[in-house]
Amino acid sequence: MKRILILLSLLTIPGVNAEVVKITLPLETAVFKPGASAQLANGQCLTCHSADYASMQPPKPLDFWKAEVQKMKDKYGAPIPPEQIDELAAYFAGNYGTGKPVPEPMARTAANATIDAKVLAQKYGCLACHNVAVKVVGPAYKDVAAKYRGKPDAMEKVAHQITHGGSGQWGQIGMPSFDQFTPAQVDALAQWVLSQ
Repeated sequence: MKRILILLSLLTIPGVNAEVVKITLPLETAVFKPGASAQLANGQCLTCHSADYASMQPPKPLDFWKAEVQKMKDKYGAPIPPEQIDELAAYFAGNYGTGKPVPEPMARTAANATIDAKVLAQKYGCLACHNVAVKVVGPAYKDVAAKYRGKPDAMEKVAHQITHGGSGQWGQIGMPSFDQFTPAQVDALAQWVLSQ
């Protein structure tokens, strides 16, 4: 209690002024190591964590990483679908823990396969920061669509934002890059966002 009173009395001394200090951190550009499920890890985990967070952990087995992923979902409200918990845990155990890394599979998507952009957005964590109708962390998709409606370069601009991320257009909170998406996935996501 004495310490609190001393600190309060120091604040009331004439001539002692406290100023607000503004700190601007650089945008996060690191992504998780390539491998099977790297896209999933980038989409779900970079919303809140730096990729460095995983590399700073001591090498731990699969059960540790599964508990970590489950904790993020249960305790911190991470919007990780239950069916992705094992896949994420295996990715982190293999690439940052004691498990064996699983290489990225070769893409086997048919050229004319339809991509469900909403499912893609849910799977890779887009909806952790965005909502179709209201601003969450990032802008509502309907607001993005309204901003670019009728502009000939709308697809190009939205696709660039998806693949390169950035900040400043919609506020100071940065959007991570999603350069791991295929061009077809980026186009599908951009078209979906602009259709809102």
